[in-house]
Amino acid sequence: MKLLLSFTPLFLSTLVASNSFLFATNQQPLLNNELSVPGDNPLEFCSDPNEFILTIDSVDLDPNPPEKGKNLQIKATGNFTEQVEQDAYINLSVKYGLITLVNTKADLCEQMKQVDETCPLSGAKDFTKEVALPKEIPPGTYHVLADVYTKDDKKITCLKATAHF
Repeated sequence: MKLLLSFTPLFLSTLVASNSFLFATNQQPLLNNELSVPGDNPLEFCSDPNEFILTIDSVDLDPNPPEKGKNLQIKATGNFTEQVEQDAYINLSVKYGLITLVNTKADLCEQMKQVDETCPLSGAKDFTKEVALPKEIPPGTYHVLADVYTKDDKKITCLKATAHF
């Protein structure tokens, strides 16, 4: 299983790349609200992003909302305010309606290799990634939660998204 997330600069790419079926063709971009991730995307922070090690400047998806059977381009920028070492991890949950499809803990540094990054992670990060979305996406509502921590359990970021199709 490829990981469902991405440094909302880097975590988002992995998120979309590994579980691209989570974004639906009739999903609407989020409207302005204080927990919306900056940029043209359907992501929200789980709580106040000022408390996170990763400051996300922007995440842009093209097209937004993503369309099944098409390529999705992800452009993301952000800044790690503290260095993130080996043994950082991601708690990932994906639900289809009320049914849990994925509930796993994954090594963040291993997942970062999918976007050509290695640990330790620090400072400004910028990337672009293209992902092919499958045509076969079952209709329904998907809920995704990616909660990311350092090896010492300090919160790096927490992202969530809901997709309807």
